[in-house]
Amino acid sequence: MYVGRMEAMEDRNPRARLLELAGSKGVSLAALSGLLGRNTTYLQQFVRKGSPRRLEERDRHQLAAFFGVSESELGAPEFHGEQATAAQSSRRTAAPWIDVPRLPLGASAGPGAFPAEETPVGQLRFSRRWLTQQGFEPAVLTVIAVEGDSMEPTLHDGDEILVDRTPRPLRAGIHVVRIDGVLLVKRLEPAAAGLVRVISDNAAYGRSEYPLADVEILGRVVWKGGRI
Repeated sequence: MYVGRMEAMEDRNPRARLLELAGSKGVSLAALSGLLGRNTTYLQQFVRKGSPRRLEERDRHQLAAFFGVSESELGAPEFHGEQATAAQSSRRTAAPWIDVPRLPLGASAGPGAFPAEETPVGQLRFSRRWLTQQGFEPAVLTVIAVEGDSMEPTLHDGDEILVDRTPRPLRAGIHVVRIDGVLLVKRLEPAAAGLVRVISDNAAYGRSEYPLADVEILGRVVWKGGRI
């Protein structure tokens, strides 16, 4: 019977299901790997090369919770009776923290890949409950550092910022953008006739207007942390 369950699990093809779920959410395997605190190639190797052969229980649980599906869809054996009760109890005691990948980029630091092309240099830990309350999807969050003083007094050199990369229509706020190949953190405001106003909070740097098509909006800044 155990062998039958294992064969059924393989028949469900958790690799194909993971690709399907990632596509439905519009998130990359690299971003999902970062959500797990893994190297960005981890899930790519799982899907394309079959290594690891199966997802570790912790990784499978976190992915299933993110997608809102049963762990069996990602390769877990199906339990019945007392086993099912024990599995449900285990899920209720999931880690209360999410490790958001920190990328080796500085907003306003010059040209750079963002976000999935870079390998994380660490993680910044956030409360799972707080992220849920804020309506954030962990797999599309990234932490980067601010470089320079162009956004003072709002953001200071060395501040860490949490960037939400969920695709949304532009609205006023602080964003990470790429303009002419340069990565910047700026305040954006919609302007007339398809233009966007790009503003530095530090008055010494002024403001500019660009055609919206010339401004690649990579994410919205939703949190900051830094020294007092």
